[in-house]
Amino acid sequence: MTIDDPAVAVNLKELSRTLAAASDPQLIEDFLRSLLTPSETADIAARWALVKALDNKVPQREIARELGLSLCKITRGSRELKKPDSPFRKMLHITDQLDRQA
Repeated sequence: MTIDDPAVAVNLKELSRTLAAASDPQLIEDFLRSLLTPSETADIAARWALVKALDNKVPQREIARELGLSLCKITRGSRELKKPDSPFRKMLHITDQLDRQA
């Protein structure tokens, strides 16, 4: 499948709906670990850590050093976080709400 293949959008929407409907965090984690290679899992975890670090105003060079990410990925994350109606910002808000409930 290539990035512009219509099947990408169809499958991503289906996967998103399914994950949103799942109410078991352990099931979702197990699913992601089964779906992704260990390297892909680490990449996704690092990108989420990047979003949280940017939100906490950690300097980009420090993020690059700590997470082993390129400045290009960090800059992209920073731009995404600054967008109006940023999905990153919305997910961080959900995480904050969950942390407060714990």
